[in-house]
Amino acid sequence: MPLQVSDYSWQQTKTAVFISVPLRGVCVRDADVFCTENYLKVNFPPFLFELFLYAPIEDESSKAKIGNNTIIFTLHKKEAAMWDTLSVSGADKEMMQRIREKSILQAQERAKEVTEAKAAARREDQKYTLSVMMKIEEEERKKIEDMKENERIRATKELEVWKERQRKAEEQKRFQREEKSHQQEKQIEEERKKLKHKSLTRNSASRNLATKGRNSENIFFEKLKEDSIPAPRSVGSIQISFTPRAFPTALRESQVAEEEEWLHKQAEAQRAMNTDIPELCDLKEEEKNPEWLKEKGNTLFATGNYLAAINAYNLAIRLNNKIPLLYLNRAACHLKLKNLHKAIEDSSKALELLTPPVAVNANARMKAHVRRGTAFCQLELYVEGLQDYEAALKIDPSNTIVQNDAEKIRNIIQGTELKC
Repeated sequence: MPLQVSDYSWQQTKTAVFISVPLRGVCVRDADVFCTENYLKVNFPPFLFELFLYAPIEDESSKAKIGNNTIIFTLHKKEAAMWDTLSVSGADKEMMQRIREKSILQAQERAKEVTEAKAAARREDQKYTLSVMMKIEEEERKKIEDMKENERIRATKELEVWKERQRKAEEQKRFQREEKSHQQEKQIEEERKKLKHKSLTRNSASRNLATKGRNSENIFFEKLKEDSIPAPRSVGSIQISFTPRAFPTALRESQVAEEEEWLHKQAEAQRAMNTDIPELCDLKEEEKNPEWLKEKGNTLFATGNYLAAINAYNLAIRLNNKIPLLYLNRAACHLKLKNLHKAIEDSSKALELLTPPVAVNANARMKAHVRRGTAFCQLELYVEGLQDYEAALKIDPSNTIVQNDAEKIRNIIQGTELKC
């Protein structure tokens, strides 16, 4: 049974009540204080202090100070008035039990309200945080879109400037050709005049010799005719012999049939050209060449202008979709821009076109496997990425960079290395 504490003192004003409860050895850690508007309890085993207040108080603003073996309560009255007594007089056990239960219910309801208020405030904070994050993300997205648009405009301007330079250079070459042709025509005209003058001179000389007789005249004119007209060139034929293509491998290991098939496919790819594209109307002849566009894309990639390089490769692919290096180079651009799924698609398309597998296209096939494996790993598909790296090592087993990367992927799969 707890020991009821009845030795306490109290004082009051019209607005507050001050209660001093002596408790030997009391401390903040072990004392349990419970206070409502009509009920006050302190539980400090084995001591128990319980008080049923005469009138209601403001329990939220009331305070308790614990220290020096004493608890001092400062209770603020709801109504400013002097109390006759501190506790309710004539309270039986049933009444005190009702006051306890009511106080507990009030405390529970107040705690529930406080919890709901905190939850509502937390939801509002989360909502506000989410809106702020969405706003920041939208600003970042807009900034990225603006950067892309500015980059596209800059690349377009550079392309226009390059086209203008090409046009001026072409005009200058055409002017030089016309000037040279004009000079040649002028020289030919001068030669004609000289020949005409020479012919007239010979004719006048022949008339002066007309008295020498008809036979001599005919012979003379035949000689003049032969001198003025050049003899026709002799007919001949040119023989062309081609050096046979020799393969360095032994006959038992030869891939002549596969290499011939590869060369045949490349020749067909070079001949396949789609010129029915509206964008080609404003381009010059050399700009309609997929090889030229590929070199242009390579130059843009080397300068870090990956979006413009992709545009060049896209137009080249629309002109000729059978050249594997176009897809391979575009995959490298997509890797730089973190377009990982597109990088996988382009690498797979390049591998599809790089058939049959021969020594000529081994380096391109190795690059395609490495780029597709890199994209898989960045998507955390490490098993698929390792398969591509192992395929690249089968093509080039001595490549130490690919060996090291493959070993890192194996360690990640086995759990011995943290993911990057």
